[in-house]
Amino acid sequence: MYSFRTQLAKDVSTTLAKLNTMGVKYVELAGTYGKTIPEFLALLQQFNLTPIGSGADFADLATQPEKVAQDAKALGVRYVVCFWIPHEGDDFNIQDVQKAAEVFNRAGKILREQGLTFCYHPHGYEFRPYGKSTLFDELAQKLDPHYVNFEMDTYWIKHPGQDPVAMLKKYPNRFPLLHLKDRKIGTVGNQNGRTDVETNVTLGTGDIDISSIMKVASKIGVEYAIIEDESSRSETQVPQSLAFLQKFK
Repeated sequence: MYSFRTQLAKDVSTTLAKLNTMGVKYVELAGTYGKTIPEFLALLQQFNLTPIGSGADFADLATQPEKVAQDAKALGVRYVVCFWIPHEGDDFNIQDVQKAAEVFNRAGKILREQGLTFCYHPHGYEFRPYGKSTLFDELAQKLDPHYVNFEMDTYWIKHPGQDPVAMLKKYPNRFPLLHLKDRKIGTVGNQNGRTDVETNVTLGTGDIDISSIMKVASKIGVEYAIIEDESSRSETQVPQSLAFLQKFK
C-alpha cells in the first residue's frame, strides 16, 4: 500500500477501487490514512482486498510488543514487519546488531505466541563487511528463526552490492516475504540505506533479475511476493509490473 501513499492520502476509497480494478487481491498495509481500523477494514473488504501484513516501529517493538501484537490482530494481518533499525548517522555497527537481535527475539516470541509472524526488512546498511562475512550475516545468526525471519526487498539487496538470488539460496526458509522492486539501469548503489525513489522502475525493465528471483522464491517457501514501487509513477508502473508477473503464476 505504500506504493500508493500519495493517492491514499487524497482519497482512500477511489485508490482502493483502482487496486481492485488492477486485479490486486492481497495488500501489505502502511497505515489507515485517517480512517479508524474498522472503517479501513470495511473498505478493504468492499474492494476485495485482504491485508496480510503491517509495519511496526523498532521503539514500539522494544517497549510495547504486546501492543504491537494487539494492533496487528485488530488489522487482521498475519505478518508484522520492522523496516528500520535505529543507528547513528551512517554508522551501523555490531553493537546495533546486538541490540536489534535482543529486541527482535523478545518481540518475535511475544508475537509468535499471539499467532503472528515477525520479519525484519533490511535496507542495505546491514551488508557492510564484518569479520569474514557481513553485519547481516551476524544478525541472521543471532536471530532465532522460530521467532524472527526476513522480508527481502530485492532493491535493497541489490543496491548494497548483494545478489538477491544468492541470498535466497543462502538463507532458504528465512524469507517468507518479498518486496519486488526493480532498479533503473545505471543506478549507483551504496550501503547507507538511502536512494532516489525515482530509480524504482517497472518490474522486468531494470537491472535486478526479477525472473530468476521469482523462480527461486517459488522453490524455497516464499509465501507472498509484494510489489513495492516508491516512485511517482506507481499508478502507471504497478499495472505493468502485475502484467510482467503473470508469467510466474
